[in-house]
Amino acid sequence: MSIKNIRLEVMQFLEKNVDSFVEQYLIPVETIWQPTDFLPNSQGENFFEEVKELREIAKELPYDFWVTLVGDTITEEALPTYESWLMDVEGVNQVEDGGNGWSKWIRQWTGEENRHGDLLNKYLYLSGRVNMREIEMTTQHLINDGFDIGTGSDPYKNFVYTSFQELATYVSHNRVSQIAKKFGDNKLSKMCKMIAGDEMRHHHAYSEFVTRIFQVDPSEMMLAFQYMMKQKIVMPAHFLRESGQKISTAFEQFSDSAQRIGVYTATDYVEIMQKLINKWEIDKISNLTDEAEKARDYLMKLPARMAKISERIVIPAEGHIFKWVEPARL
Repeated sequence: MSIKNIRLEVMQFLEKNVDSFVEQYLIPVETIWQPTDFLPNSQGENFFEEVKELREIAKELPYDFWVTLVGDTITEEALPTYESWLMDVEGVNQVEDGGNGWSKWIRQWTGEENRHGDLLNKYLYLSGRVNMREIEMTTQHLINDGFDIGTGSDPYKNFVYTSFQELATYVSHNRVSQIAKKFGDNKLSKMCKMIAGDEMRHHHAYSEFVTRIFQVDPSEMMLAFQYMMKQKIVMPAHFLRESGQKISTAFEQFSDSAQRIGVYTATDYVEIMQKLINKWEIDKISNLTDEAEKARDYLMKLPARMAKISERIVIPAEGHIFKWVEPARL
């Protein structure tokens, strides 16, 4: 049987438990928080006073913070791209019989994630500290430019990616929450903390999918993990650009802002890699082929190697001036 057919068989095996995955890792629409729970009430008599208070507190937040928050928002707003990518993964079927269990998972996961960009976008709009038209153009460009995370339609590689990426977005939103609180913006801090909580829950789900694949197809899962770590995990917004610029030109500058303010750093990347190695107990997995054994050895040594490389990274002291955030308005 071909590798592709085995993957399809494994996906069908895991699909039998999709309903339990949905119940365990996702929250019903009527129960989960919604963006308006944390924003000024537009139907209330005190709406304008609440907006004024939000805008006053927002004045205290520094430049790199705004750049990072905008980049995080744009990343969340590009969800149509991520959903369409995952729907093309082997074993996912959104057509026959109304869609299979995996397409149900992806739609409901997307529904939860969609709230994140919705909430942050409204906050940015009300804050008055950013150029919303420039942000909107960047978001449209990011969706137009597509998405290539190096996984192809391989479910094993995609689940490694989502396990890593959901944990990375948890780190980013949680750090933004902490910084907002430090500057006295308790409401924004709570917003980002709630988003971070969703990301951690989603990380637990995708990493559980990988755990189960290791149990039934350990060698191929090990090789997929090695492949993704070897080529490095690219962030969802790696094609980020400002208006009038070429594809991907803004991503490194956005990443520098996130590193300067300590929201997401090269050290975080290495720590996430190590957490996945520990979570999946890579050192204990048995019944591996010779090729998969070599992949395991590579993975076990990789965090230490990457840590040494990360120590040599130099972040520019002066940040790029983005069209999204005009210093004169801060």
